[in-house]
Amino acid sequence: MQLISWATLQGSLELGIIYAIMALGVFISFRTLNIPDLTVDSSFTLGAAVSAIMIGISQPFIGLAFAFLAGFIAGTVTALLTTKLKIQPLLSGILMMLALYSINLKVMGGRPNIPLLNKPLIFSFLQGLAGARYTKLFFLMLILALILFLLYLFLKTKLGLALRATGDNDQMVRALGVNTNVTIIIGLALSNGLVALSGAIIAQYQGFADVSMGIGMVIIGLASVIIGEVLFGVKTLLRRLIAVVLGAVVYRFVITVALWLGMPPTDLKLVSAVIVAGALSMTVINEKFQSWKNKRANGGCEGGQM
Repeated sequence: MQLISWATLQGSLELGIIYAIMALGVFISFRTLNIPDLTVDSSFTLGAAVSAIMIGISQPFIGLAFAFLAGFIAGTVTALLTTKLKIQPLLSGILMMLALYSINLKVMGGRPNIPLLNKPLIFSFLQGLAGARYTKLFFLMLILALILFLLYLFLKTKLGLALRATGDNDQMVRALGVNTNVTIIIGLALSNGLVALSGAIIAQYQGFADVSMGIGMVIIGLASVIIGEVLFGVKTLLRRLIAVVLGAVVYRFVITVALWLGMPPTDLKLVSAVIVAGALSMTVINEKFQSWKNKRANGGCEGGQM
């Protein structure tokens, strides 16, 4: 069996960086606000669809801004369903996910797929630069670093601290006079904005936008978040954010290795689900393992006393 080529590994790293932006969005909803937001699956596609339409009028960079704005609006609607209409967060996400499927088709002009070949993309200006082999990778790293820096600064502000506290103990936050409805709206809006931005970049990276490309994105985001937390720790805010990014990269490498070993691409969603289930149950598994070790140690001591 041949070793994985460097080009394949570089491609996995580039995809991991793009998906890390989406994972940061999932981190805000799932970990910071403690809300399982299924809007992610459709807001990812929404960002890709908006980006594809803007590329059609030769505006790839403005397309990224519009994609973020579209995702921001989608997240706001989900939050309003939760906070104003008192619909359970899980159901709000499902409702918005279903609604966005039709909206995404309308944005794409009724076409399920929009090819972006021979169109001006955000990567087009890199082709004439020196070291073209790595310019795309460095450009993506620059985008991710900027987003990570801005997100870190935001979460350190008073509003960011209130948002983080809302997920930990919303009753205490309300007792301090903070409107938790506002923090939830801002959190879910920002979360889906980042997810949509990731979808927009993915569309330009892969050269197409497809109405079904967002299916399972919430699982990929959760896998990235949980893998990062398990492997790299959560002691400080910056470390948590970096862990999410590294978790997305590790996840892409795991998928690459799975494909290299001959796993059918149709089984990748199953692999993602198993990874998330295993990571989520890691705490329980560790507790049961420690309990078993303690019982065994106590049994050994009793046996020695006898």
